[in-house]
Amino acid sequence: MLAREIIKKKRNNLELSSAEIEFFILAYTRGEIPDYQMSALLMAIYFNGMSTEESVALTRTMLHSGITIDTKTIPGFKVDKHSTGGVGDKTSLILGPIVAAAGVYVPMISGRGLGHTGGTLDKLESIPGFNTQLSIEKFIEITQTVGTCFIGQTKDICPADKKIYALRDVTATIESLPLICASIMSKKIAEGIDGLVLDVKYGSGAFMKSLSDAKVLAHALIKIGVGYGKKVSALLTSMDQPLGRFSGNSLEIFECLEIMKGKKFISAAGKDLYADTRELSLQLSSHMIFLSGRCKTLMDSYALATEMLTSGKALEKFQAMCAAQGGNLDQLPLAAGSYQLKSTTTGYLSHFNVEAIGLAGIVLRAGRRVSDDVLDLTSGIEFHKQIGDSVSDGDIIYTIHGDEPKLFDGAAKMLRDSFQISLQKPPPHVLISEVLQ
Repeated sequence: MLAREIIKKKRNNLELSSAEIEFFILAYTRGEIPDYQMSALLMAIYFNGMSTEESVALTRTMLHSGITIDTKTIPGFKVDKHSTGGVGDKTSLILGPIVAAAGVYVPMISGRGLGHTGGTLDKLESIPGFNTQLSIEKFIEITQTVGTCFIGQTKDICPADKKIYALRDVTATIESLPLICASIMSKKIAEGIDGLVLDVKYGSGAFMKSLSDAKVLAHALIKIGVGYGKKVSALLTSMDQPLGRFSGNSLEIFECLEIMKGKKFISAAGKDLYADTRELSLQLSSHMIFLSGRCKTLMDSYALATEMLTSGKALEKFQAMCAAQGGNLDQLPLAAGSYQLKSTTTGYLSHFNVEAIGLAGIVLRAGRRVSDDVLDLTSGIEFHKQIGDSVSDGDIIYTIHGDEPKLFDGAAKMLRDSFQISLQKPPPHVLISEVLQ
């Protein structure tokens, strides 16, 4: 087979055979096909899509490009969660400990930032000493003893996806539905889990801009998971405003710790800015617990998740996991510099361009322009207002945090255009629109 002929075939919107997909993906993984040809195929897939048969073949090829984890030594039900990404989306760091404290095992293979969205591994690595690059043996050991463990893809787990994942970020092909499905499900099936809860985002800060597109993606992911014998459910959640109080790696760790310590942060508008992060973490946790059979109803699962959080047991699990993975929470770094961006008008905050906020974070080096960028793990953005809040001239909308003040102006220019103030109060922001099972 010739790579150029496969590219040409997909460019012409023809269906690739399983053999052609397997040949191209595995040859690229071995280094026999260069980045520029894979980039061409990714763009052809982006514009022309893939049939169900092609998507399944792509997922299967990525899954079997490396090893799958044998979790038989971990007793009981194993469950994970995956989010399609957003700004300030930090729920994994809370729900993993909650569900583990409830007695359900949570092995998590997580990713780095992709496009304007943050990555769980980057957030955890802002904790001094935290090691996300563990062996499979150590991963299983910590999951057994603590109940949850977060690692990145090893060179042996879905190596095809790991290589393609980085290329998608820099070739503007992130939003492709078949590429998203294959990337997510190959990694999750490789974990050896029994159940998966999906947090499928929609809105201005999500890869899927509309609720209808998010629903199509969720159904596609569920279909693949069920086809592999997994229990799967999906929550469709809004990314029309950033999640929680902070976006940025160590800042998001700080927020999660505050929530697990039972703290609130009341804004000038009288809202707890941790509330959405807390509530979404609890909702996702309850679905994970429910899939495991630990509780008979979702209501009971939610009550158990709440108890694990408010009792401090989730915090204990998070601390134990950090210790097991070498992290020192006592030395969590925070930025030394800050800049406040204020409103120049009066009215109600009616709209965020959340993707622009994420791109401003890249300017601050909280995210990556290209895959090998070095991050400033202390930089980020603090949110003082939410949709529907009243705003007066001079009110703080954002605080930029970082150790490089020379980057503040560039981020501030983007942030000034990332929100709208209107005279009419908008409808309330809806965090969770629908649950699919």
